[in-house]
Amino acid sequence: MTEKAPPAPQTTSSNAPVKKECNIKGKTAWVLWRTHFEIDEAYTPIKAIGKGAYGVVCSAKLKDKEKVAIKKIGNAFENLTDARRTLREIKLLRHLRHENIIGIMDIMKPVSRDKFNDVYMVYELMDTDLHQIIRSSQPLTNEHFQYFIYQILRGLKYVHSANVLHRDLKPSNLLLNASCDLKICDFGLARTR
Repeated sequence: MTEKAPPAPQTTSSNAPVKKECNIKGKTAWVLWRTHFEIDEAYTPIKAIGKGAYGVVCSAKLKDKEKVAIKKIGNAFENLTDARRTLREIKLLRHLRHENIIGIMDIMKPVSRDKFNDVYMVYELMDTDLHQIIRSSQPLTNEHFQYFIYQILRGLKYVHSANVLHRDLKPSNLLLNASCDLKICDFGLARTR
């Protein structure tokens, strides 16, 4: 009699979420791009959509089917610099409300203070960023360029009128949807004047 091999661990090379066991009340656990997410039960991840120096972003849907983006900042309090960036972004985005600034919708509360290592921020979901559009073969007209520049300037005028300097404006921090609506994101390096 041959022994049956144990099942292979569930892995994925794609950006699809893999559900894991979670013993925390009100939370579900997922793995996306080798990053462990413990998020509120109200959210179901759809796919990983971005990875940067400060975290991993996935798209998700609420139980009411509204789609959102969830940014996980792992070990957000490991060092003072990262903790300040995280706090700065949360504080600024809670107060900056403009159609050309990404909106923060929720910050997931930790289960307990002693297990509070990761920060999960919920944003409105956008389709892509300007960096991806520039790298694609998608043709852009002069009207596209004008509309993008107009929206960037509107957003910056609002940010500057609030005495805030973004300090990290680049194509990957300019989010777009299918209607070419543009929103400025990533205020982790911003400063108030």
